Amino acid sequence: MSEVLAPGDVLLGATAASKEEAIREAGAVLVRAGAVTPEYVDAMLERERSISTYMGNYLAIPHGTNEAKGTIVRSALCLVRYDEPVDWDGNPVRVVVGIAGVGDEHLEILSRIALVFADMDQVQQVLDATTPAQVYAILQQVNEA
Repeated sequence: MSEVLAPGDVLLGATAASKEEAIREAGAVLVRAGAVTPEYVDAMLERERSISTYMGNYLAIPHGTNEAKGTIVRSALCLVRYDEPVDWDGNPVRVVVGIAGVGDEHLEILSRIALVFADMDQVQQVLDATTPAQVYAILQQVNEA
């Protein structure tokens, strides 16, 4: 698997007013990165309507439906961090990791992200980072095969 997180796909200080806006923001980053077509963003919203992508520890990982696999160009993820928590069905979310995986690659990517966010010290480092480069460095392990 090639690099799934690029330094330019880490955004800090975002200001979504709702989880729908946050999903659209993350989806837009994936579209801009050339990883998915715009239709994938609609599939991310559809997935969220069927099951919440809130993971705990201030993290949500929105991703598309299985039916949207054809709209994925390459496996990728992005990270959008919020200074103020976004209400995610009553849960506070500060970090949204948008994900798109070719075939079953999303499962491996999800497990790597889960390892980072299972450790509250690393979560706090992500929340305290002042530059996208710092967040990228913390998440570098998601790129390691």
